[in-house]
Amino acid sequence: MSLGSAARAAAGVGLRASVRQAFRPRSIVDMSYSQHFMDPTGSAIPATMKKLVVTKLSPNFRQAVTLQAGVPVPVPGDGDLLVRNRFVGINASDINYTSGRYDPSVKPPFDVGFEGIGEVVGLGLTASARFTINQVVAYIAPGSFAEYTVVPAKFAVPMPSLKPEFLTLLISGTTAYISLKELGELTEGDKVLVTAAAGGTGQFAVQLSKRAKCHVIGTCSSKEKVVFLKSIGCDHPINYKTENVAAVLKKEYPQGVDVIYESVGGKMFDLSVRSLATKGRLIIIGFISGYETATGLSLVDAGVLPAALLKKSASLRGFFLNHYLSQYQEAMLTLLKMYKDGELVCEVDLGDISPEGKFIGLESVFRAIDYLYMGKNIGKIVVELPHPVTSKL
Repeated sequence: MSLGSAARAAAGVGLRASVRQAFRPRSIVDMSYSQHFMDPTGSAIPATMKKLVVTKLSPNFRQAVTLQAGVPVPVPGDGDLLVRNRFVGINASDINYTSGRYDPSVKPPFDVGFEGIGEVVGLGLTASARFTINQVVAYIAPGSFAEYTVVPAKFAVPMPSLKPEFLTLLISGTTAYISLKELGELTEGDKVLVTAAAGGTGQFAVQLSKRAKCHVIGTCSSKEKVVFLKSIGCDHPINYKTENVAAVLKKEYPQGVDVIYESVGGKMFDLSVRSLATKGRLIIIGFISGYETATGLSLVDAGVLPAALLKKSASLRGFFLNHYLSQYQEAMLTLLKMYKDGELVCEVDLGDISPEGKFIGLESVFRAIDYLYMGKNIGKIVVELPHPVTSKL
């Protein structure tokens, strides 16, 4: 996956001299080897750090994960960056990862966390052709729930500034963009239903559907979320805590819905199938209602599915981001431009209204996961990882 921008020219007399002398390959670059490979204004990179580690396979994040201190700070290889994480993203699939569902062959202990944004504080010689010390980058790579993460340079995306809003685009934004573009076949006037519309990915599905001049319906669970959805252009928010979604859809959209962007599963999936219009498209990006179970699945009425789809010439389409990596860079560039131009809201939930306050530090990742599964978030949940002011690294 190539996510970076155009290559940067290497700078610095010390670096040029060191390159001329490098007659044999270096698998690991000693960060004291040249000033280029360390923060020139900072103190030495600390010897140890904290990180979260999966020590037991379980969908219960608190049971599966241990906060470890005194862990050696990793050293980047030749094509790697050492990133000091400042913000890390929370995803529903974090507990699928701690359950070992993505790769059953992997056994604990292993690192956890999918995405982060921070500054480059160390890098390998090859990586220095495109990146520099103190450059802000975002990335998707295992092990982001740590104070420092080694990231292959090919997985890093240069960012204009250190803002958590950029983190919302890495997985959530690109998932919505690519899935709707490739599977949604959106045309002006289509009726689009987005479930969990006020969540990390739902917020982008709503906005991108509106951008395609569609009529957007969004389900959510609170009056605050209704207000948010209206603010980003949702035509018809439905609070399922106070309204009967099935009754509303039957009354207001008797001919059905053209596109459904579904991430809840279970009864919501069954309702979505019944609510499709003729030639409707149901896009599945997840089924969060089942992730906390032992199997990770949500029960659906699969027996009626073939007949329900056939009767309406409708289709069911699954989407997994890893299968569309060839389109990732274009999606990121488009979304970044939209945000820069003020055409896209990237809502971040840092936990300010959570019972114990803002999500700060690796310790709060546990609370952030709980908060997600209680359905409290508006937008993408992000955890801040502050570093002491007295430390320049």
